[in-house]
Amino acid sequence: MATTTFFEDLEIRQKARIYTKDIFEITSKDNFKNDFKLINQILSSSGSIIDNIAEGFEREGNKEFIYFLTISKGSCGESRSRLYCSHDRNSINEKELNQLEDKSIELSKSLSGFIKYLQKSEYRGNKFTKQ
Repeated sequence: MATTTFFEDLEIRQKARIYTKDIFEITSKDNFKNDFKLINQILSSSGSIIDNIAEGFEREGNKEFIYFLTISKGSCGESRSRLYCSHDRNSINEKELNQLEDKSIELSKSLSGFIKYLQKSEYRGNKFTKQ
């Protein structure tokens, strides 16, 4: 049985994973069937959120982690913008838009909070600790 790592336990990673899954599920519906560019854009931007959290974490330095978290936050905004376009094109209804928008905003706030925490932390990251 595999053990969980600190990265897997990060609340922002868990939220990003759920959000990405929700976006995938909604774009799999028939309403999106012919809008391949929009599907690609929203899947790419939502996937970028968790990907950049992972990349920043793996670099083992707080400055790098913060940098990649800000990219994740930007991707969160981009995917939210794509949700509005999806609604405008009648690919998602008002309820779906509101649910995903709420998740996106909550994730963005969590990213901001974590960035602020890391900025205040005196811990610079694993790559700066003496072995």
